[in-house]
Amino acid sequence: MKHAIIYTMPTCQYCGVAKQFLAERGIDFIEYDLSKDYKKMTEIVSRTGRASVPVIEIDGEFIVGFDKQRLAKKLGM
Repeated sequence: MKHAIIYTMPTCQYCGVAKQFLAERGIDFIEYDLSKDYKKMTEIVSRTGRASVPVIEIDGEFIVGFDKQRLAKKLGM
């Protein structure tokens, strides 16, 4: 079973959509709210080169933004 890490912010409408997408497919995920975790925020910006959310990490690969097709492919769906 795949697991994901999702990096979000409360003002991000696509973050909720991404979490719902994962939940509906039975994908367990850990969520980090970057508005409350500055260390995680700087780490993600450093690792992805981007300052946007959601960022979804699966098997060490980052998907920036809610890219439904890429997520489905990465999750083997």
